[in-house]
Amino acid sequence: MTFPVEGALARAPREFPAPDEQGKERLHRLDECLSVIQRAFPGMETGISLCRLSCALLEGAWRERAERTDSPADDDSCTCTLCAHLPKPLRRSLDDYDWRRSDGRPLTVKTWPYRKELDSVLTGGWVWTRKMNDSDRNLGLRFRHEDDILVLHEYKRVEAAIEVSATARVVEQRLAEDRATNSARALICGLYAAYKRSVDEYWLKRHVSGSATLSQSTPLDKPAYTLLQLMDCLFWHVSPDSELWQEEHLASLVLCRVLNDMTDARADAVTGEGSNFWLSSMSTHDKALYGACVLALIKYGCMPESHGLLWNTWLMDTTIVWEGLTGRHALWFDGITNGLPPMDDCPLCGIEPNACTGLLTDGVVLRTGHTPTVGGLGERAARLSARCRSEHPQVWRLFDRELAAFEALHGEWHGDVGTAWEILRRTYVAAVVASLAGGEGARDVQVDSGEVGAALFHALHRPATWKEDTALLAYMFGCAHPHFLWNAQGYVPSAVGGDWLDG
Repeated sequence: MTFPVEGALARAPREFPAPDEQGKERLHRLDECLSVIQRAFPGMETGISLCRLSCALLEGAWRERAERTDSPADDDSCTCTLCAHLPKPLRRSLDDYDWRRSDGRPLTVKTWPYRKELDSVLTGGWVWTRKMNDSDRNLGLRFRHEDDILVLHEYKRVEAAIEVSATARVVEQRLAEDRATNSARALICGLYAAYKRSVDEYWLKRHVSGSATLSQSTPLDKPAYTLLQLMDCLFWHVSPDSELWQEEHLASLVLCRVLNDMTDARADAVTGEGSNFWLSSMSTHDKALYGACVLALIKYGCMPESHGLLWNTWLMDTTIVWEGLTGRHALWFDGITNGLPPMDDCPLCGIEPNACTGLLTDGVVLRTGHTPTVGGLGERAARLSARCRSEHPQVWRLFDRELAAFEALHGEWHGDVGTAWEILRRTYVAAVVASLAGGEGARDVQVDSGEVGAALFHALHRPATWKEDTALLAYMFGCAHPHFLWNAQGYVPSAVGGDWLDG
């Protein structure tokens, strides 16, 4: 069975309304700042152009969302095999998303227990990904002060945990000493983050005051969404100059944002986020295809041959593991359903690995088929299976089968049994138990995933088992049956409210 996916940038974005007067003033101030960077760092034309275009798209999308009187219904008429497997969305209220608020999680979860500074799981995620990717080549792609630029611009709550003026002085000093290309990129992406926050807050304040009414959907089409998310992902990830604008790299960035949106859709609906894929004007079928691309890319990332071609080949694996271990996303909370879906002839289980090259231009063809498994588990995977059989016998057969499917993709697993089991029993296994119990305790699993992440996330940074552990966790969090990640696609509109913009 095949599913063709159209190239996201095969056509130009649709036209959006011109900014209002406040928007024009914001864009004028942005142009002044970008000109300063251009003069100080020649050669940044592409990044500067993308930043300017993204901010103009944001202005137009927010204005159209606020001013249109009708909200078109989602096109959910498709009856293809993938769409038939979309979950029935659970009803949620604003209180269900207090884990996303800036005055709660995620910044209480610490990644680096023995170091202060910006000691959040956010910075830890960047460091972890770069450390894994750089372990063979040590390109040294970003310095600490460049991370600080991004955090200062994006996350309000860090102001309660750090000395802002002192950090700003350090950033200025390091920029003066080291006029690196990556510093310029960090400044451009920091400008975009600050701009995005300002336009988000502007329209949310208008919504709260009653001078504008935000609809439950956004007018973004695929090209507009893709361009916005490319800029947003360049904020989070940095790569060598030789790879920065390669399609394989950019496709990974876009799909990592789709992954983020799959688990953030309801939260973004209540916070007013303007650029969420699942709230966009695209058809349900297109969204299902992109969700399937995420599964295919996670599986691809579990294969040994996927690594070494590009610097960011661990990006999807580390992203899904980071989401599953921060208590920050709805991966377990919204993914848990009442009972386990049937496994026989499941197209989601059978999605074949795919690097998704062509996602932006020529398109991608996804294929589904039989799920291969190994005849016998390797020594360490067998020890994981034995622990599950002893502690959670009701989950064991499913768990053992998924280990066999993982080793068929990855080869024999050589990870840390103790760390992997402690994480899996409190995330994937606990979520299966909750499903078997009719969904009872789902929120507890989501909260505890943050606790085990706080305790053990740093262990995943340790050679020599770090890449083995990350690959297994990425598969279990993203691709294993039942499909907790896929189940997070279900969406029911609810009232927009609050200003939880840094979740």
